[in-house]
Amino acid sequence: MLTQIAIHAVTVLDQDEALDFYVGKLGFEVGDDVDMGFMRWLTITLPADPDRHILLEVPSEDEDGARVRELLTKGALGVAAIINTDDCQATYDTLRSRGVTFTEEPTQQPYGIDCALRDPFGNHLRITQPTPMQEITEEDLRRWRGEE
Repeated sequence: MLTQIAIHAVTVLDQDEALDFYVGKLGFEVGDDVDMGFMRWLTITLPADPDRHILLEVPSEDEDGARVRELLTKGALGVAAIINTDDCQATYDTLRSRGVTFTEEPTQQPYGIDCALRDPFGNHLRITQPTPMQEITEEDLRRWRGEE
């Protein structure tokens, strides 16, 4: 039986720059940093969730890797991670003070309060203060479609 997700990969273009961002600004910790010869196995964890790792993975140098790098820098790979917080506004304020640029300010959603940012490579990240799911209203749908 499957029991948990232990590692999730996030594509980055430079692992040292990724460490500066994820560890230096967001507050993750280095999990593993191993030179495997053909690649650097670099994972990060949240102090509150040390059993769940994010692998900071660099695309290959071949033609497929070039396509991945292009899509990544365009922000076309979708949401890389949704990270929970106890207080979205306080987390937003703290991270802004550390120089993190957000694409969305904290906003009440049917599932909680969340905000959005991109890492230095184009990955979309969401920070969410979850609450019990609420019924979605027509007003919510119009707001999400930009019809307000």
